[in-house]
Amino acid sequence: MKKSNLDEMQEQALLRIEHTGCWLAFWGLLAAMAIQGILGAGIRELAGEWIVFMGLCLYLLVSCLRCGIWDRTLKANRKTNLIVSLIAGAAVGVFDAVLFLRYDMQWPDLALIAVIPAVITFVLCFAALTVSAAIYKKRREKLDRE
Repeated sequence: MKKSNLDEMQEQALLRIEHTGCWLAFWGLLAAMAIQGILGAGIRELAGEWIVFMGLCLYLLVSCLRCGIWDRTLKANRKTNLIVSLIAGAAVGVFDAVLFLRYDMQWPDLALIAVIPAVITFVLCFAALTVSAAIYKKRREKLDRE
């Protein structure tokens, strides 16, 4: 287990945030799936789940930043943002490549279809993490002064 970067007060705040977020996701996804099932939707229609998931993401992000919490083990720095963004971009690239393999595409086209979303994901993820890290650092400084 990695060393935690959080003090006891931050750990307690993060546990409360995770608890609320997990139950929000559970009941929200259950309700969305039930409603879609009642309306006759198939397994492909995941818009409701996606909306709930994005709501959960926003809740966790805002709550953690408001409490001055980044992560238990990762630090809010450029190196971490770069590594996480590279992983996200690579995952999207591999996912797109596998997804489009079934269309019997040639490798140059397949590589282009995989690389473009991977690069876009990397750039957007890195930008979002950089902005979030800056907000976190400002909030952490303010909380430390109080």
